[in-house]
Amino acid sequence: MPKLTIRDIDLANKRVFIRVDFNVPLTEDGSTITDDTRIVATLPTIVYALRHHAKVILASHLGRPKGKPNPKYSLRPVVDRLRALLDKSLGESVNVAFAPDCVGEIATTMARQLESGQVLLLENLRYHAEEEANDPAFSKALASLADLYVNDAFGSAHRAHASTEGITHFLQPAVAGLLMEKEITYLGKALEAPEKPFVAIIGGSKISGKIDVIDNLLDKVDTLVIVGGMAYTFQRALGVATGKSLVEEDKIDMAKAALDKAKAKGVKLLLPVDNILADKFAPDAKTQTWDCSVDFPADWQGLDIGPKSIDAIEDVVSTARTIVWNGPAGVFEFPRFAVGTNAIAKAVAANKAAISIIGGGDSVSAINKAGYADQVTHISTGGGASLEFLEGKKLPGVEALTNK
Repeated sequence: MPKLTIRDIDLANKRVFIRVDFNVPLTEDGSTITDDTRIVATLPTIVYALRHHAKVILASHLGRPKGKPNPKYSLRPVVDRLRALLDKSLGESVNVAFAPDCVGEIATTMARQLESGQVLLLENLRYHAEEEANDPAFSKALASLADLYVNDAFGSAHRAHASTEGITHFLQPAVAGLLMEKEITYLGKALEAPEKPFVAIIGGSKISGKIDVIDNLLDKVDTLVIVGGMAYTFQRALGVATGKSLVEEDKIDMAKAALDKAKAKGVKLLLPVDNILADKFAPDAKTQTWDCSVDFPADWQGLDIGPKSIDAIEDVVSTARTIVWNGPAGVFEFPRFAVGTNAIAKAVAANKAAISIIGGGDSVSAINKAGYADQVTHISTGGGASLEFLEGKKLPGVEALTNK
């Protein structure tokens, strides 16, 4: 871990500004949290700070309020859930207050009045356009609330915003929280010093969003498995007609280049050998299993990988020592076309000898749905951030932290 973490600093009686990711899904009216995964993920950092007698100030964005207050995107519903989770974690009642703004007189007064072991949650950072603009005056106003800065929002670390990058120019030291540390450690190890064999499984609908990830991983992996909608663009690159399957016509040359690079590097690039074809994009479609070396029927489309493809993926996954999985193998929202994705989840979970890292919202949903979340090494909380990390890009929110 190249950056200072919350463990490296004295927190006692200090006001500690912790940037968290409480961008949680809410009911349509914005009153109730429907999934508290992101709150739970950052509890270790908050609990650590409270146990070390810090005065904790929490800041987050929620949704896209477009730079002005909007009750639909208020963080207020988080207070009760956070309080209940902290009470349970600490075994005692925790005082969690809510500030109606993240800067200004009321927020400043509430921050000044905090006592050790108390928590103040600020209102949505994105109620101010200056947050996403990384405005220096706004960054300074946020910094003025606290004595120390902790970033535990890996999911926002790829954005140079006031609360992730700008604030660090006014508040030092700037350190990583425990979740941020875990993300950097696992993803960093996978890219810098992976145990071999290193297998990456990249899925999802489009090659365009992941071509840089594929390119970077081809320099590091022993086997690259391509599944999901993007596999059809690769099949087209190999000269196979794919019917009505999702294909990015303008990315066929990119797929060819990736195939050539894999060959030149001696990397095994594993594409599906059979597919489950459907006569329409619907949960109740008629299906047939189809050999991928043969042109698809013109009116059919691939919605999942077939049994031979599953066997081939299970084989490479079973002997891996590092596994990175990002993106589903099919239209897993339809149970009939979730078979491939669930099989990958099961295979990854079954390999107890490997370090397994799951990233990307859909893969995380799939592994949770399949019930294997507790059987993998690390589930990344940052969709876009983990992708950019895997591309080899530097993340502004990580770069801004104080070096060890």
